[in-house]
Amino acid sequence: MNKTILSLIITTMFALTSSSTFSSEEDSHNDKGSATLFTSEQMAISNIEVAILKPKTVNFTLYAPGELKANGYTSYSVSPRVDSIIVKRHAILGQHVKKGAALVTLFSIDVASAQATYRLSLAEWARVKKLGKATVTEKRYLEAKAEHEVAYSTLKAYGLSEEAIKKSSSSKTENLGQYTLYAQTQGAVLADAFLQGKRVLAGDEIMLLADEHQLWVEAQLPPNSLINIPEGTKAKILIDDQEFNAVVIQEGHTIDQESRTRTIRLSVENEQHRLHPGMFTDVNFIFNEDKTVMTVPESALMRSADGDWVVYVEDHPGEFEPVEVELGRRFIQGREIIGIKSGTKVVVKGAFFVASQIAKSGFDPHNH
Repeated sequence: MNKTILSLIITTMFALTSSSTFSSEEDSHNDKGSATLFTSEQMAISNIEVAILKPKTVNFTLYAPGELKANGYTSYSVSPRVDSIIVKRHAILGQHVKKGAALVTLFSIDVASAQATYRLSLAEWARVKKLGKATVTEKRYLEAKAEHEVAYSTLKAYGLSEEAIKKSSSSKTENLGQYTLYAQTQGAVLADAFLQGKRVLAGDEIMLLADEHQLWVEAQLPPNSLINIPEGTKAKILIDDQEFNAVVIQEGHTIDQESRTRTIRLSVENEQHRLHPGMFTDVNFIFNEDKTVMTVPESALMRSADGDWVVYVEDHPGEFEPVEVELGRRFIQGREIIGIKSGTKVVVKGAFFVASQIAKSGFDPHNH
């Protein structure tokens, strides 16, 4: 049932059951300037709960918006090392690939030229080795060896595997220039914004691989925040009403010039792959608080007519009056309040209905 409709129903029931009681009781209490009186039946209908507040040790939390990122230390950007044309893809977006799996086949004129040079250098080096130093000069022997090593290193630098380089010596002429890039790490394909037949330049990212078993969360703090958040600080991240445990792994010491925020990086385990880079999240850093404080649930706090924060105190059974308080820090267990003594009975549930009835009776805390 819609929460608004439910509230209206409960309020109506409350008004019907309380009209006669309050009409008689308010007259006697208004003479003394006291708070509104509730019967046990009215409190039960309105689901009003009262708790005795005592100082306790709680955990202090600090909120910051955040975004999930791929783990940059386990991610791998797949890009050609020489200008190429994409011939064929072997993996698609979202696919989980193992280390060594083929990702994309490309063609490059520079690679074709390097492969031809390698073939010639290999043949010449084999001929010179066969003749031996007794037949050829030492200079020619060293030159042939060096030319072969340079040709091999060139193909290696272009990204060809050792197996692909070996095949270059025996592959068909029409296949020269084609080479395949392989996964250097296991992970999921997070990006593959390219088309077959597209020309790409050296260094252009054509695929992004990331191991999603552990992701980063980058939380953004205001630039004037002086709170130190050291490595190892625990946090809760909230995504779609679900909480996940995270831990701080790095603390930024510079302010981003565009967003004007300081970045705190956390790690979060993602074994079930429910989390994905790009998701936005609420981050609540958790700190251990040594001192005891007075706290109430957020639901216990209401705004008075003049905008002040108030809680409803029970002086006598069923008799409540609003008491102004100041708000302190936000904790996991609630909100710190200042101005309430230990042992005070406070409405922790159903404060909305108490506020409604007090407003109906015209009770003013400033004149009490």
